[in-house]
Order: sequence, then C-alpha cells, then structure tokens
Amino acid sequence: MTVDEIETFVCIAEVGGFTEASRRLHRSQPAISRRIHELERGLGAELFMRVGRRVELTDAGRALLPYAEAALAALRDGERAVRDRSVAAQTLRLAIVGTLADSHIVDALRSFTAESSVSVDLRTATSREVSALVRNGEADLGLRYHPDPDPKLESIPLGDEKLYVVVPANHPVAAATLPDLSALRDDTWLGFPPERGRSGSFRGLLEHHLAAAGVTAPTITTIDSLTAQKRLIEAGLGIALMPLNNIREEVRIGSLRVIDIPTMNARIPVVAIRRPTAHQTQAAQAFLTVLTRHTPGLSQAE
Repeated sequence: MTVDEIETFVCIAEVGGFTEASRRLHRSQPAISRRIHELERGLGAELFMRVGRRVELTDAGRALLPYAEAALAALRDGERAVRDRSVAAQTLRLAIVGTLADSHIVDALRSFTAESSVSVDLRTATSREVSALVRNGEADLGLRYHPDPDPKLESIPLGDEKLYVVVPANHPVAAATLPDLSALRDDTWLGFPPERGRSGSFRGLLEHHLAAAGVTAPTITTIDSLTAQKRLIEAGLGIALMPLNNIREEVRIGSLRVIDIPTMNARIPVVAIRRPTAHQTQAAQAFLTVLTRHTPGLSQAE
C-alpha cells in the first residue's frame, strides 16, 4: 500500500468518480485506475462499485476510508510541522464554501494577507467537501455552513447569515417587505441541490419556509452555482433566498432587489472547522484570530 495509492483512493471517494479524480490529481485516468487496481490486489478486496456514472464505496472501501484519510492527514501534518519552522515557507491552506467567498469573510482574508507574509492556498467547495479536505489534511482550516457532526473535527461558530428573498428589479411584487412567502407562490424558485439529512441547508430552509407559508407544490429549479442563480434572477427566470452579502453589487447597480420578510427567521450558521489533533500551523492560528475579529456573529451581514 503506497502513499500514491492511498491518495488516489481517498480522492475518488471524495469526488465520486475516476475522471474527476484524475483531473484533481493531475494524472491520466489509466494511471488512476492502475493505482486502484494495485491497491485492491494488495488488499484482496474491491473498494469501489459503479452506480450509473458515479462510483461508490463497497463495504471494504468504507472500512478503509477513515484509516486512509488519517494516514494522509498524518503525512501532511508532518510536512507542515517541518515547514512551519521556516517563516519564509509558511502557507495557509484554506477551504471555503463558494458562497462565503462573496461575504465579508473576504475582508478578513484581505486583512490577514496585508498583515503577514503568509501565502494563501484557497480552494472553494461544498460544505461536505470542505470537511473532507480538512479531514484528510489537504486544508488547515475550513469555512462552511453548519457544524460538522464528525467527532474528529472541531467546529468553531462564527455566527449566522440571514437569508433574504432576492428578485429581479422589475418583479411585479414591488413591496420591500412581506408578511410571508404566499405572495410569491407562483414564482419559480432557484435553489441549491438538496443535501441529504440537512433540513437547515439553503434548499432545506427554502422548502421549510415555503411549506410554512402554505405553498405546498412550489416550482424549484436546482442551480448549483451562486453566480448562475444571480444571472437567472436578473433575466427574470426565477427568484431565490440568498445572504445580502452575496448580492451587494447587484443591489447597488439596481439589477436585483431584496424583499425582507421579518417573520421569516431564515438563518444559516457559519463555522470554521479544523482537526483538533492536527499540527496547528502558525498561519492557521493567526488567520483564525483575524477571522474571529472580523466576524462578531456575522451581524454586519445584515
């Protein structure tokens, strides 16, 4: 069992396919397949099974995954522990949910890079993927929605973001506030993909509040890109729930408009996550200090 084989196995488990793993690891697909074949041959067990266009872990694969992640994380921790001794070589590896990249968290990043000589290796991903990157040691620190229940990860609350109804500037409902969502029952909603077991996700919150307003059969189009959602709203092809931070520029120029519903307490918690057993780099600890200073409950999001 080699490091390359373990890295390949973990990557495929994360992304759900050989093609995407080959892209992430900058290896040809035959090379990826060969590594997994050698790993399976050495273990005497199949680790993946094909389900449609994706692959899923077998029982043996699920048994191996936490140990493979821990092994990779330990190797990366060792590398960081050495590099941390050299100020010139310090790098902060940060994983962040894409929608948070439009928020004032970026102000914390800007302040951090201005105050230090640390370079930042930034990756955007979904909340689940952010946790995976932290868990296997690819990221020192992650920023995501909702605490992660994994006991191997520490979730540090940063506050929450309030979600507003976002409509095109010429939407027929001209009111700046509404008592509930019933006036928008005939609109097409744009939502992120459902997250299994996550009623508090963007999609879960949207479905919950529509149901609470008596909208029993809403039209929800799944769009997994925040930028795409904004452009579709501007084109009059739907409306959505979004944090105010994500649409500041569009509101400023008048292409999007916000409708507030004071009785709708649609909020989504934001946390920083890390592995408490990992080597805590000076860069990660310094950024966390700056981050908590810039996000006192994320209240400025409103």
